[in-house]
Amino acid sequence: MDAQRITFLVGAVVGVPVVLVLYIVVTDWLIRRLPPAQHGRVRPWLWVGPALLLVTGFLIYPGIATAWISLLTNDGKSFVGLANFGAVLGDHSVLIAIRNNVLWLVFYTGFVLVFGLILAVMADRVPYESAIKSLIFMPMAISFVAAGLIWSFMYQYQPNLPGVHQTGTLNAVWVNLFHQQPIAWVIDQRVNNFALIFAAVWVWTGFAMVITSAALKGIPPELLEAGRVDGATELQLFFRITVPLLTPTLTVIGTTLVIFALKAFDIIYIMTNGLYQTDVMARRMYGEMFTSQNYARSAAIAMLLLLAVVPVLIFNLRRFQFQEAIR
Repeated sequence: MDAQRITFLVGAVVGVPVVLVLYIVVTDWLIRRLPPAQHGRVRPWLWVGPALLLVTGFLIYPGIATAWISLLTNDGKSFVGLANFGAVLGDHSVLIAIRNNVLWLVFYTGFVLVFGLILAVMADRVPYESAIKSLIFMPMAISFVAAGLIWSFMYQYQPNLPGVHQTGTLNAVWVNLFHQQPIAWVIDQRVNNFALIFAAVWVWTGFAMVITSAALKGIPPELLEAGRVDGATELQLFFRITVPLLTPTLTVIGTTLVIFALKAFDIIYIMTNGLYQTDVMARRMYGEMFTSQNYARSAAIAMLLLLAVVPVLIFNLRRFQFQEAIR
């Protein structure tokens, strides 16, 4: 088995570049055999052809197949129309997952944007900016599975009994410094969704900070100096000059975060597996498919997620078109 895996790996590493080079050589040879007037028309389609095939095979076809499955019974033998969508939206547990997705949408996106902006502005004013940014960006280098495990230990809970010590960092601080009762962060339904959201915020804040910091350095210093000469305070400069000029960048970051919030899965799956009313739509879709083996309802949930993402994609396309028009 190991020999087969090594052979497959070597074949993939060597074979893919070889096939790519052969495709380029053969394609260029074929184009040269055509009349010169046809070169400009044929060449682009031959270059983008493999990409179009891959997009069709791995994105368009699965999307169409999922939409069709969502309209069938679970065994795929009968057409039921929108019945699966009605069953999904009529399920109380699914409504809880939708509510949690809204919480992620609002608080996760808002916290990452605010923290990223504040940290970018603060880091821009210290001489050791690079070191600070590297430390804050470091969580982006780990997977969300690892982040979930890390914060599971951070949130670990022990009953407040004589001789029992809190092994979770947050509860150790909460009990020993503030002399309060320990909190079951991932079980207590009053705080568990926010605890999971904060774990994701910890990962993504560095991303927002780096992108915002790059845009911040593109603001002409003359504008800020002119504001100071006119008597504006630093707070006024921030809200009336810095933030408006950063709005396009913050919009790009925000739409990226919104898409992630809608398809949040890893951290919830690792930390709670959707229990204690922390379920979200992506984890629910996974559970319907692989645990309940209800493929039709899983496909219906996937289509609902797609419908939620489409407006964000349309907004991005229109914004890009607007930016291209004003250039």
